[in-house]
Amino acid sequence: MIVRRTAAVLAATVVIGAVVAPAASAADSSPSASPSTAIPSGLYGSTDPTYDGVWRQALALLAQHTVKVRPAEKAVDWLTGQQCANGAFAAYRADAAAACDAKTQVDTNSTAAAVQALAALGGHDDATGKAVTWLKSAQNKDGGWGYMAGGPSDANSTSVVIGALKAVGEKPQGVSKDGKSPYDALLKLSTPCEGDGAGAFAYQPDKKGKLAANADATAAGVTAGMGQGFVAETGNAFDLTGCVVADTPSMADAAGNGAGYLAKALAKTSYLKSALPGAKDQPDYGNTADAVVALAAIGATKDAQKPLAWLEKNSADWAATSGPAAYAQLIFAAHATGTDPRDFGGQDLVAKLGATGPTPSAAGASATPSEKKNDEKKDDGNGLGVWWIIGIGLVAGIGIGFLISGRNKKQQL
Repeated sequence: MIVRRTAAVLAATVVIGAVVAPAASAADSSPSASPSTAIPSGLYGSTDPTYDGVWRQALALLAQHTVKVRPAEKAVDWLTGQQCANGAFAAYRADAAAACDAKTQVDTNSTAAAVQALAALGGHDDATGKAVTWLKSAQNKDGGWGYMAGGPSDANSTSVVIGALKAVGEKPQGVSKDGKSPYDALLKLSTPCEGDGAGAFAYQPDKKGKLAANADATAAGVTAGMGQGFVAETGNAFDLTGCVVADTPSMADAAGNGAGYLAKALAKTSYLKSALPGAKDQPDYGNTADAVVALAAIGATKDAQKPLAWLEKNSADWAATSGPAAYAQLIFAAHATGTDPRDFGGQDLVAKLGATGPTPSAAGASATPSEKKNDEKKDDGNGLGVWWIIGIGLVAGIGIGFLISGRNKKQQL
């Protein structure tokens, strides 16, 4: 889901001493989990928002809206106040009253996440319109997006922008640059039907142009390939048997192949693994939640049940440590699978998310089936499942995921 995101990945890149992307090098090389300045009263989370302020706020507000909770007005105002005059959002602007300039590090992920949240909340057409206009101006010639405007396209950034386009009612296939759409960019990042990573999506090609399977990028690509965003609805049943080989595969073929890769990986352990070089393999809760959303979005609900059950049993400590974006990811996974987020393995995700920020304006009950059906008609394609933040901490030579609000951008195994 959810690259699904900004650049808190710097914490990981500092640990391994690797070379990071240009956007990351321009930021503080030693971010701390403890805030260096006072946390704005309207912001969710209690850690330093330098690298993920807009990202975690957008996911928190969108998750609340998804469960029929009306966010606090000052929380929404904080998010809209982060926007630059040109429509773009940076990961965080400590002084939102100061005009953005050439030194303001705006990015596609923060911008697209904000669009998805504000479009869902409604009443922010001016803000979302300007943001989408900026996103279109940052589209690459291959049809995709990189984390920073002008940066090479990656699967996660392209996917989160697809979610933003869908959220405002745009058809991604109709948003093109030099005749190439976002789906063309994703298809170029889909791996062949051979080898261990058959059918997966790569984050980006390596220096030699080769594609390496990346579970995080695959979850993002599958969800976006099905035309969905952070908030995904259960898709029609999809046959994941085999990997579809075609000279000119469709986006649905590529999404199905990617979902097959995820289902196979999750069948072994119930969760996705991630590791930094030299470190012991660790469960990746965030990517597992994103994978659940992706499988549900394509209709592979049976394959989503095992990792969902694992998250219900094991994710509480991770979410408590990681904060609002983590609770949002779990809420998105619960929503996509029809699971009650207020009783997720015995914990109330909605209440726990609400406790990380301003008290919501209203906390309504979960929607009834008929209400959900009406909402689907109103918000067709609104949002993208986690997927997915992204690439700022991409380490040279390795396929790295992302770390937002405690989530590490790591190599997918």
